Amino acid sequence: MMIHKSILLFAGFALGASACSSSADKSAAPPARTSYNIVAVEGFVVKPSILTANVTASGTLLPLEETELHPEASGRVVSLHLPEGKAVRKGDLLLKVFDQDLQTQVSKFGVQLKQAEITEQRLAELLKVKGVSQQEYDLAALQVQTIKSEMELLRINISKTELRAPYDGIIGLRNISPGAYVTPTSAVATIRSSGALKLDFAVPEKYSARIHPGQAFAFTVEGSPTRYAAVVQATEQRITADTRNLQVRGLVKGNTSGLLPGGFAEVEISLGNKTEALLIPSQAIVPQARDKKVFVSRGGKVASVAVKTGVRQSGMVEITDGLASGDTIAITGVLFLRPDSPVKFSKVQ
Repeated sequence: MMIHKSILLFAGFALGASACSSSADKSAAPPARTSYNIVAVEGFVVKPSILTANVTASGTLLPLEETELHPEASGRVVSLHLPEGKAVRKGDLLLKVFDQDLQTQVSKFGVQLKQAEITEQRLAELLKVKGVSQQEYDLAALQVQTIKSEMELLRINISKTELRAPYDGIIGLRNISPGAYVTPTSAVATIRSSGALKLDFAVPEKYSARIHPGQAFAFTVEGSPTRYAAVVQATEQRITADTRNLQVRGLVKGNTSGLLPGGFAEVEISLGNKTEALLIPSQAIVPQARDKKVFVSRGGKVASVAVKTGVRQSGMVEITDGLASGDTIAITGVLFLRPDSPVKFSKVQ
């Protein structure tokens, strides 16, 4: 009986040792080597083509001239001619401030001037016969010039009591009534030039070198299918730091009926044609944090290439740097591609 138990214990020990050895062999075995699966995607061959570059932008219509009218002198309004919504001519009197006190001083100095001129003439005659000294005559002549200067200053102050139209234009809504007391800070109305309009808009920095004075463009306004013509009048001589845009000002040409200052305009400006532009489908571009990349086939494997883009046009994007003519890029499955992985194209455009 003791011999039988010993045999059983030995057999159990042998089985346990065998199981441990098998487990150790499995844990020590090297992992199986993995390999990339070949991804089948659609490709596109980069080649030069003609690009007609058009840029769209939002703009605002503005009057060619617009001025907020302020009187130069303080006082009570005694005459008011601000026809709301009506045209006025350059130089028309729009507002008159009380000036009787100044007019009275002019009359006073006028009397003094006559007397001073008579005195000067008498002393001039006496000076010829040595009846007075040169100094006495000089003082009389100085008195005449002083009074004339005082009268000229009064006339200037009187002119400041008149507000006249600075140019031909249309008066907006007036802010005062006859008899009101005004000061130079009082905005009495606004005058805007009639007819001509200008259009302000902005284009991205990358197009700034292709915008120049005299360049023609078209625009439309909200609620109207009419396309209006305009030309670039000038550009700001700096790029706006916060938006990285170039401010452009255009001059509307032709009939401006139906256009109102302050209106929204959709601008379309042509940047000309490029005969050697490299265009690729927009879905081939993978945006990154700081740049953009595309996947290019190099020797049957994927290569990630950073690119710079230009004009976008109906599903195509201009590549200005990073690709060359003849490169084959992936345009489908780009989210599943990894650098150095094998790739084959099921279809190439």
